[in-house]
Amino acid sequence: MALYYNLAKVYALSDNDPEFVLQIVTLFVNEIPEDIAQIKEGIKKKDHKHAYSYAHKVKPSLDLLGLKVAFEEILQVEAWTKTEGETKEIKETFKSIKHQVKDAVKELKKDFDL
Repeated sequence: MALYYNLAKVYALSDNDPEFVLQIVTLFVNEIPEDIAQIKEGIKKKDHKHAYSYAHKVKPSLDLLGLKVAFEEILQVEAWTKTEGETKEIKETFKSIKHQVKDAVKELKKDFDL
């Protein structure tokens, strides 16, 4: 049973097509961790535009895969980039997103034999 993700939106979008669901899951597992690393890089270098572009890119995926808390937190990252806040203001929020994505990826890999 999925603890770290919820595929209800994916199944609804796909009309319960298992191949489509697998494609979405595979894309998430393969691309989102690298995008999260890019957000970290942007935060570290105080490159707000870089962090924003990757936060904006991952936002729909977090929503689609039911990572509700991570989705709300990515909105905070986007807001932080727009105000060009200090790194310390967003570190804990980013850390939370990173852990949630890591847990979801690990569970998806196990559940879908990826």
